[in-house]
Amino acid sequence: MSVLEKLKPQFHPAFPRLASGKYVHFFLVRHSQSFPVFQTDGVLNTARTQAGLDSEDEKSGQSISRLVMFKRKQVTPERLAGRELLRSLGLTSAVEGEGGFCEYNSQKACKKCPDCILYGFGIGDKGSERSKVYSDSAFSLSPYETSHRSFTFNAPSENGTMSEKGEMRSAINNLDHVLPEVTFPSVETLRDPTFEGFIYVLGNLLRTRRYGGQESRTGTMTNHIVGIAFCDGEIFSNLYFTQAIYDVLQAKGETRVPIGNLQREAAMVAENCLKQEPVRSTIIVEAELGGLLEEVIGVYQDEANLRAIMTTLYQQTQTYSEAYGALFPEKKKEEKKKAKQGSSS
Repeated sequence: MSVLEKLKPQFHPAFPRLASGKYVHFFLVRHSQSFPVFQTDGVLNTARTQAGLDSEDEKSGQSISRLVMFKRKQVTPERLAGRELLRSLGLTSAVEGEGGFCEYNSQKACKKCPDCILYGFGIGDKGSERSKVYSDSAFSLSPYETSHRSFTFNAPSENGTMSEKGEMRSAINNLDHVLPEVTFPSVETLRDPTFEGFIYVLGNLLRTRRYGGQESRTGTMTNHIVGIAFCDGEIFSNLYFTQAIYDVLQAKGETRVPIGNLQREAAMVAENCLKQEPVRSTIIVEAELGGLLEEVIGVYQDEANLRAIMTTLYQQTQTYSEAYGALFPEKKKEEKKKAKQGSSS
């Protein structure tokens, strides 16, 4: 039996109206592959935090500055990757007037597609949906001082040089960038998923490659999944996960390790931290996780299988919206109209 088949009983057959105590936690190590830019006010986002969890230990208890990857800088690119997939399969459309039309972050959101129902929306008095994907700010494992560099960018003329008609052109910008191979340990949570919703959100994590500003030119990152846990409640934060990994590395006298080693350490930390949480849990790591990820990647490489799963997911989210969500009033109104027409004919 495949890993996915074995896991199917862990999921709801349909999205429930109320929270029902099924949580899937994805443990990630987000790993920069170029020079991402995570800014909001012209400078990189940073926060002062305790280095590790042990306040009695000199190194773990010291305060350090860390780079911050705010939650919207994580979830927005992942949502857009998912929405792109739905359009490519013809399930949604960006053309107003066509079936499945949905506009991101606007009053023209369709309120029924997988993106609207899983990641949520809010359109004032026209309805809202709480996100079923929980995320929070992620913190760099390494200190800010060793994780960034400022670069100055020039504005060459069309002839490719910095001079034009005998006059030198000036530089146009100076930006602080995150360095390559900086890691951001994260926990992303999916509440009350169906099997198809799980495949969709996990696929978004695996397929999203660019984060932060100027993403068409830089910002390449890889999300390494180091564990997936099925629990009946929420668990520890991104910062706690980061500090726990920091303590393990410090105890071994290592501050920067190759990404493969870091993935193994992060998986062990996730397992150990999970044992301290007041939840019932099952965690998938190592070989079983590798098998699961291979199967999910196989789904995304098989168009017929992928289309069938995403079509089923779209039907699930539409049914949810009509039964419990923002489309419920419209559905009732339509049913009343049909009933009235039937009685008068």
